[in-house]
Amino acid sequence: MAKKKENTVEEKLRALYDLQLIDSRVDEIRNVRGELPLEVQDLEDEVLGLKTRMDKLKTDVETVNFEIAAKKNLIEEAKTLIKKYAEQQKNVRNSREFNSLSKEVEFQELEIQLAEKNIKEFKAQIDQKKEVIADTKEKLSERDGHLKHKKSELDAILAETEKEEKALLKKSEEFEEKIEERLIQAYKRIRHNVKNGLAVVPVERGASGGSFFTIPPQVQVEIASRKKIITDEHSGRILVDPQLAEEEQVRMQGMFAKI
Repeated sequence: MAKKKENTVEEKLRALYDLQLIDSRVDEIRNVRGELPLEVQDLEDEVLGLKTRMDKLKTDVETVNFEIAAKKNLIEEAKTLIKKYAEQQKNVRNSREFNSLSKEVEFQELEIQLAEKNIKEFKAQIDQKKEVIADTKEKLSERDGHLKHKKSELDAILAETEKEEKALLKKSEEFEEKIEERLIQAYKRIRHNVKNGLAVVPVERGASGGSFFTIPPQVQVEIASRKKIITDEHSGRILVDPQLAEEEQVRMQGMFAKI
């Protein structure tokens, strides 16, 4: 690989700050998406869960209806047997046979009473499940509508930003090629360690950008001279003077507008 041309410290600072501006723009794009992909995934899971619940409730209702039908058949069979035993009682030869048939009739009557009680309980279960189905259906409709809205929102953001993000990532790689490996590694390490991803920041009101710790006047003079790369002793960020930062911001804005 061809050896990179040795740049001045100022050129290195400008290149690093340009890279920071590009990467920060990528961060902004991703922040616009924010939690949307996770929100969409959570909503998809919730909608699926509600649909599964609906299917189970409907299956439960069908099962209970089947039980009701079985109990109704049992009642009809019991009534048929009662009628049969009543006819047989007319032709008995002794009281023992009559009493035996009476017990059979009594048993079938108890079976009917129990079946009717079961049917009443099953119908109460169905009414309860139908209420839950109605509530679940309403919630499903609301969450499904919310999901469609969030998906549409995410798709619109992706359509709007995906092309720009890809172009910026390509530019970021190109700018990295212009900077020596040692500085790139330092830049990435700092960027990884700070919350907002800002590894290169200008001095603002006598302090490191985003910091409240004042930079000594002598250090500020050294930063403004652009003769060496200086880092903030508190955050570890690479510092550039405000004028250089403003110049590069204007220049990079022009590049961003073309992407």
